[in-house]
Amino acid sequence: MKKQFVWIMTDSTRYDMLGCYGNQDMCTPNLDALAKEGVRFDRVYTGQPVCGPARSLLFTGLYPHENGSWGNSMPLGADVKTLGQRLSERNIPCAYIGKWHLDGGDYFGNGICPDGWDKDYWYDMKCYLDELGSDAERFRSRDSGICYENGGINADYTYGHRCADRALKYIDAHGDEDFFLTVSFDEPHDPSLCPEPYASMYREYLWPESDACYDTLEGKPEYQKLWSAQAGGTGRRMKAPLFLGCNAYIDTEIGRIIDHIHATLPDAVILFTSDHGDAMAEHGLYAKGPTVYDGIARVPLIISGPGFMHGEVIKRTVSHADLPATVLDYMGLRVPNAFSGHSLVETLQGEEEDANGCAFVEFNRYERDHDNFGGFQPMRSIVTDKYKLSLYLCDTDELYDIEKDPDNMNNLINDPEYAEIRNELHDRLIQWMNETRDPFRGYQWECRPWRPDKKPSWMVDGWTRQYKNDPGEYRQLDYSTGLTIKKTSRPK
Repeated sequence: MKKQFVWIMTDSTRYDMLGCYGNQDMCTPNLDALAKEGVRFDRVYTGQPVCGPARSLLFTGLYPHENGSWGNSMPLGADVKTLGQRLSERNIPCAYIGKWHLDGGDYFGNGICPDGWDKDYWYDMKCYLDELGSDAERFRSRDSGICYENGGINADYTYGHRCADRALKYIDAHGDEDFFLTVSFDEPHDPSLCPEPYASMYREYLWPESDACYDTLEGKPEYQKLWSAQAGGTGRRMKAPLFLGCNAYIDTEIGRIIDHIHATLPDAVILFTSDHGDAMAEHGLYAKGPTVYDGIARVPLIISGPGFMHGEVIKRTVSHADLPATVLDYMGLRVPNAFSGHSLVETLQGEEEDANGCAFVEFNRYERDHDNFGGFQPMRSIVTDKYKLSLYLCDTDELYDIEKDPDNMNNLINDPEYAEIRNELHDRLIQWMNETRDPFRGYQWECRPWRPDKKPSWMVDGWTRQYKNDPGEYRQLDYSTGLTIKKTSRPK
């Protein structure tokens, strides 16, 4: 059996923008069908709810604070390997078609194919702009109004259609060999260009009402109140006609790829996810940013392939960090020691299911180039099947009981009935920061106002932690001796 893996992703698709996640107002028949033939993961969280950092985890297996891309327009570290590099080093062809956002440039990219990926198929958004040609056409491609002018646009004008075309060509050219193909759509992210009938499909539609629409933000972090005020306050329901219309449109482009895979690649695995969601005015917020509210941080995940379960739903909490490990495991490569995520292959095969799911989510800043979304907003969060704990280094922390309060309305951070649970989650979160060598860690994360048992220390915990190497990789030298380190973590 061939090892062929097709990773499809969108930008800004929150989990409930697919019909198979329960919102029947969403027109996503192709992804809904994929969920019926494969496995749908119900509770999946991004590593950081903003485009570049989210992708940095997905394609390196390292969290943004580990890989260097902890804000948009910030490149991966020079010594950080992508999935493309790890697989191509083992002679497995890799191609990346679509939005990349990890070269440290601007939103569109620099048009240059990174190491590990097939240059003949590289097609970031800079390539698309260059293909459009004139300044007038580039400007036009960023204007959502063209969807309603003079009969609108044709599908072949959109970035998504052109990405899908290239994906079909790659599949035809490599159908007889193992490969890893990523198709990364910018849609439905604004400007949300889409042809009719999609452009008008949700013109009068209001996003579904929930308690979260009327959150007063009482007892919550100050930054959320500032964010909400910038957005127009709470008590709103959102219209997003092009965003939701484009969501339906890109499902058709994804459908073209899925249909072609079914027709030509019987051995292929298909994975679908999104980098993050969108607030849609819930909690008075807009877009994405430093929070783990489900609308922003919870994303869809569907995986289908030979030998995997059919039509099953995994309820436990899963992290985006698990996806790179899953790819490497499925393709027959060992998961690197430095990866925090765990392969889902056994889960997909019905052989294993961890009853105690967990995801870690961080936020640092939205982008290097500007101070939207509050500038520096350091957040570290842990999400389990039952609870969410978020630490905000410069603000009020949050704790939610997901089972009793799915809309995250009641902040329990100072509730004595939850103190034991809160402290246990807090200890796990600090442990994760230590294990992943978080460069932002320090005693301030431990010494929260609600943890009187924690005392500040210049030494913090007194340990030093160095990179967990794999066989054959460079081994760091100890500063004190100049000799190769024997233990990656040790008191010092």
